[in-house]
Amino acid sequence: MEYKQIPLGPIQTNCYLIWNENKDCLVIDPGANGEKLIKYITELALSPIAILLTHAHFDHIGAVEDVRNEYSIPVYINAKEENWLIDPKLNGSEAFRLPQPVVAKPAEYFLDENPKMKIGDFVFQVLETPGHSPGSVTIYFKEENLAFVGDALFYESVGRTDLTGGNQRTLLDSIHKKLLTLPEHTIILSGHGRKTTIEHEMDHNPYINGF
Repeated sequence: MEYKQIPLGPIQTNCYLIWNENKDCLVIDPGANGEKLIKYITELALSPIAILLTHAHFDHIGAVEDVRNEYSIPVYINAKEENWLIDPKLNGSEAFRLPQPVVAKPAEYFLDENPKMKIGDFVFQVLETPGHSPGSVTIYFKEENLAFVGDALFYESVGRTDLTGGNQRTLLDSIHKKLLTLPEHTIILSGHGRKTTIEHEMDHNPYINGF
C-alpha cells in the first residue's frame, strides 16, 4: 500500500491518498482545492472508492462534494458528527468567516469504533479518539504501521480543544488510552504538518509528558 500527503487550503490541511497495487484509492480528509486534488488523483492514475473523514471541521471537508461528485463515491464519518457536514456553525466555517460557508451532503456511512473494517480490499481499524472534536477518529492500518489521526496528535503537539465540542481532558485520554497503546514504530499522519511516530511523541511531546 502506498500513500501521498497533499496539503490543501489556506491552513494547509493534509489530505491523504491511499492506494493499493490495483490503484484503488481511499481519500482521507479532502479539505479544499477540489480541482487540484482531482488533478493529483488523475496524474497518479488512481480509482477512488471512498472518502474517509477523521472529523468534520471545515478545513477537512471543503472538497468533499467535488471528489464525491467526480467519482460517485460514498463518504464515511463518525456518527457523532453526521450533522456537521450540513451545518456551517458546527463545522466552524461560519466562525472563520470564509467567502462561502462549507456545506456538504450527509455521509452515506459511519466510521465508528471498529477493530476490523473493510472497504474494497482495504482493511483497517477505526479508533474513536474524541477531544479535538466529539467525533474525531483515527484510521489505523496495522500491517502498514500507519495511523491517520486527524487533528488529535501532531509532531510534538496536540490538537486544539477550544472549538465546538472540544475537551482537553477527553483529548488527552484519547491519546493515552488509544494512540499511545499502538506500537512505538507506528507512523502518525496528522491533519497538519509533518509525520511523526508514537515513539517520538512519547519521548518529546510536552503535552503528553506534562500531563
